Amino acid sequence: MRDEKFCNSHCPLTRAIGKVGNKWKPIIINVINDRTIRFGQLDAIIPDLTRKVLTEQLRELEEDGIILRTAYKEIPPRVEYQLTDQGKAMLPILDSLKDWVLKFEKN
Repeated sequence: MRDEKFCNSHCPLTRAIGKVGNKWKPIIINVINDRTIRFGQLDAIIPDLTRKVLTEQLRELEEDGIILRTAYKEIPPRVEYQLTDQGKAMLPILDSLKDWVLKFEKN
């Protein structure tokens, strides 16, 4: 039986899911991985994600300290994204989730 008193904002799992627990954030983190990537590249790699939602998700990931956004004062503008140490720490967790799905999903 679950202890309901821990399913609130004080629960570390609740806070973690709040940071990366939607459909797109884990995918964005996984795509960025250990490289520096531009917005257009992310947009091309994740075609089902609208540019508006991609922008929102990147902004939230930046606010949460998971990605670093670097804007260059060039024409045309250039913006690059990379994972912070906190974001890189998510990669083994995402790998474990992928392994879990592969182990238990039905063909």
